[in-house]
Amino acid sequence: MEVSSCGKGPVLVTGGDGYIGSHCVVSLLDSGYDVVVFDNHSTGFRSTGEVLSRTVSRGKVLEIVEGDLLNPGDIDSVFEKYRIPAVLHFAAFSQVAESMADPGKYYMNNVSGTMNLLDSMRKHGVGAIVFSSTAATYGEPEYIPIDEKHPQNPINPYGRTKLDIEYMMDDYGKAYGLVSVRLRYFNVAGADSAGRIGECHDPETHLVPNILKSTFGDGTEFRMFGTDYPTRDGTCVRDYVNVEDLADAHVLALKYIENGGKTDFFNLGTQEGSTVKEVFAACEKVTGMKIPLKAEGRRPGDPAVLIADSAKARRVLGWAPRRTLEDSIRTAYAWEKKKKAL
Repeated sequence: MEVSSCGKGPVLVTGGDGYIGSHCVVSLLDSGYDVVVFDNHSTGFRSTGEVLSRTVSRGKVLEIVEGDLLNPGDIDSVFEKYRIPAVLHFAAFSQVAESMADPGKYYMNNVSGTMNLLDSMRKHGVGAIVFSSTAATYGEPEYIPIDEKHPQNPINPYGRTKLDIEYMMDDYGKAYGLVSVRLRYFNVAGADSAGRIGECHDPETHLVPNILKSTFGDGTEFRMFGTDYPTRDGTCVRDYVNVEDLADAHVLALKYIENGGKTDFFNLGTQEGSTVKEVFAACEKVTGMKIPLKAEGRRPGDPAVLIADSAKARRVLGWAPRRTLEDSIRTAYAWEKKKKAL
C-alpha cells in the first residue's frame, strides 16, 4: 500500500528540542502549524521543550513526547494518537569527531532510528518527510561553490550516515511512494531573535559560540586551527547561514510538499564565504571586546573552502537568506549571555 500525501493535522518534529529542530518548531508555530515534538533528550534539552510549549503563536505545541526512534513502539504510539500528515526529521547524532571514534553509535542511532521512523510512517499512512541532511555528504569539494550536482563522497561516518538515509528515502519513495525533501545545510549560526532558544551543545564544536564563550573572562581562549590555508587570510572559509533563515526553509519545504512537490534535495547556504579570522573580527565588533586567541595547527580533514550554491532552493522553494553574519553573532551573543546568567 502506498502512503498517503500530506494533509491537515499537527506536524511531527523529531529532535525538536535540539538546536536546529527547536528553531524550526518556532517557525512552524509562527506559520500557523500545530506541532508534536518527539525527542529522547540525549542531546536535546527538556528546558527547550518547556519554552516551546509556552510560546505564544498562531500554532500550538500539542505535546512534547519523550521517546527514542530505536524503540519502534515509542514512535508508533505518536502516529496512533495523532493524525500526522508530515514529519520534520532532525533526530540524529552530529559530532564529526565522535563519529570517527564511535561509528557504530552513529549508524545505529542515525540510520536504524530513521528506518524505524520511515517504517512507522508507512504503517500509519504518513507520506511526507522533510529531512535534516548536511553538506558533509559532499566530502572534499571538487569545485566551489558546491551545487546539488556535486558528487557525494563523505569523508566521515557522520556524513555517510546522512547519505545512507538519503538513499533509504529514495528507495522508500520508489517502493512505497514516500515524498521526501532533503535539506543539506552548510554552517549554521545564530539564535532565536526573541531570545527564547539558542545553541546548547556539550561539547560545543561550532565556531561562533566557541568564540563568544571566550568573552566571559574565565580564562578560556579561542583556539584557531590552521592559519596557513590557501585563502585570502590563511584561515578556512565557510558559508554561515542563520538558524532562523534555515528554519524558514523547512517551512517552505513543507509547503512545497503540500502543494504537490516531488522528492528533491536542496542546499541551504548564503553563497558567500567568511574566513575564521573574519568571523573572529566580527565577534569582537559585536561584543566590543578583545577576545583571547590562540592559533594552532590545522585539524585533519578540514577543507580550505566550503561555500554553497543555493540557487535551486531560491528558485524552487522561494527561499532566500535574510539575515547577515553579524545578525547571527548578535543573537548568539545575547543567548550566550543569557545562559551564563542562569
